[in-house]
Amino acid sequence: MSDQSTFLTPAALKKAQDELDFLKVDGRREISERIAEARSHGDLRENADYDAAKNEQGLMEARIRKLEHVVDTAEVREVSDTGKVQIGSVVTVVDDDGDELEYFVAPQENKSPGLLLASPTSPLGSALIGASVGDDVSYTAPAGTFTVNVTAVRPYEG
Repeated sequence: MSDQSTFLTPAALKKAQDELDFLKVDGRREISERIAEARSHGDLRENADYDAAKNEQGLMEARIRKLEHVVDTAEVREVSDTGKVQIGSVVTVVDDDGDELEYFVAPQENKSPGLLLASPTSPLGSALIGASVGDDVSYTAPAGTFTVNVTAVRPYEG
């Protein structure tokens, strides 16, 4: 994993820390109990329950490592209202079809119900950074080149 920091809102940091705490205590205890139960069923070479529990344990441990990295390298801050799109801004745009969409420009760890997420490393997210109200922003995605008009920019409050 990279040592680069990840922008997190205070709410996203709390959510990540809560999930990490749960997985390290309750999650590990639950998976340990599942492995013990499956082990009691006999021969481990042909025990699908045991294989599934061990696989789930591996996935959970990977999630724990990812969350630890996110929490340890988090850059937690509130976003100021500069009038320009920055990581942590909520941006309203109108696309070529006239549809109005609202995006939260932030890494995926900040996903918030009710808002579309535009990662700063995605074509749209990176094109929006630095834009102001009234700007037309073009970006190239796998499906082609698109243009959106920025109609509002505000700091995320969550």
